[in-house]
Amino acid sequence: MDNNFFGTEKISRILFKLAPPVMLAQLIQALYNIVDSLFVAKYSESGLTALSIIFPIQLLMIALAVGTGVGINTIMASKLGIGKPEKADEFAGVGTPLAVFLWAVFSVICVLIMPLYARMSTNSEDVIRDVIVYGRIICIFSFGLFLESIWTKVLQANGDMKTPTIAQVIGAVINIVLDPILIFGMFGIPAMGIAGAAIATVIGQIAAAVIVAKKGFRKSPARALYPGHIKAIFAMGLPNIIMQSAYTFYIFGLNLVLAGFSDQAVTTLGLYYKWQNFFFIPLGAMQTCIVPVISYNYAAGNLDRCKKVLIESIVFGEALMFFGTLCFVLIPVPMLRFFTSDPLVIEIGSAAFPVIGISFLVLVTSLTYPVFFQAVGSAVKSSLMTIIRTVVLFVPLGYLFSRIGLEWFWLTFPITDSISTCIGTFFYRRFLAEERRKGHY
Repeated sequence: MDNNFFGTEKISRILFKLAPPVMLAQLIQALYNIVDSLFVAKYSESGLTALSIIFPIQLLMIALAVGTGVGINTIMASKLGIGKPEKADEFAGVGTPLAVFLWAVFSVICVLIMPLYARMSTNSEDVIRDVIVYGRIICIFSFGLFLESIWTKVLQANGDMKTPTIAQVIGAVINIVLDPILIFGMFGIPAMGIAGAAIATVIGQIAAAVIVAKKGFRKSPARALYPGHIKAIFAMGLPNIIMQSAYTFYIFGLNLVLAGFSDQAVTTLGLYYKWQNFFFIPLGAMQTCIVPVISYNYAAGNLDRCKKVLIESIVFGEALMFFGTLCFVLIPVPMLRFFTSDPLVIEIGSAAFPVIGISFLVLVTSLTYPVFFQAVGSAVKSSLMTIIRTVVLFVPLGYLFSRIGLEWFWLTFPITDSISTCIGTFFYRRFLAEERRKGHY
């Protein structure tokens, strides 16, 4: 793809060209998450609760891998925007050794803390056992996720959305196919339970990494360039890492609050996030696509085009997210029964899902503003918005509402994202005023 495509093509055409492949890949990923939970739930209720508890750890792993990849992607897009492809390849070349280092550090730490983490989240010995087994497998063998994330972002910076999509689809399909075989035992393979679900996950991740390796791998630059390049990568990727990591801590915090009520309340939150991943596909795809486009145009001095990308992406996200709101409000019980027959989970979820669902429309802007600030290099604003939303608002409000009662706890979602949207709008207007004073438009 001609990189000037980002600077001259109609914005809606860019989104409709780049977003569908990403949406397809994320759809398959969401389906794999749903199917994974479905098979585990059929094997044991403790396994389903364990997946809800381990979810924050998975998010933290993804935060490091994808956030680092986004840093590389953003810098590459800006270098390509000013006509320096050789500089872009230098940053891509740093990616592979950096991914291996991050994987090694992350896996060692997580393996050591997993028993403590499990016991902080539940008193059930069955759930604790499942958390430790599943968590250790996905952490030790997460090198596939780290490498695939870096190589995918390298390809996307060059406008190649097809190869990463194929890789993610194949990886997810492999995971889905292996799930029942390894969990329940088929074709002479013994039943592994929740360990089988974890093994299926990491095999799918490794397969995806192998597919993107050929086109995504770049030769390492001189060692002397590493300190400066790594610093620049994290300067660009840190907002995304903080944003995703903050999700880890706020979901962990919410799990601890809900654990004070019951394991079923924790399971309900976990099921919400399973379905949320499915309905947030348009938003996630749009955010993935607009980062290089905004970064390219901001580097090229075309701020008006950056504004248009933001506005049109929000309109696009709002229109599609409306469907998710309708489902959560109108059919919460069928969505819950898809995973479980536990009457308490269904009772809790049927009250929770409609309340959470109404937050989706304000959540579009709440999550898109930090992505915009990240793309234009305003790391402080991007990170601050994320910290305010997840640390300052989510967990404290969740705790306060929980003191009134479980049914009040779910108001945390729409209230938090409404406040976050107001803050994002304030920051955005200040950003435009600063750019105007600089004479950039």
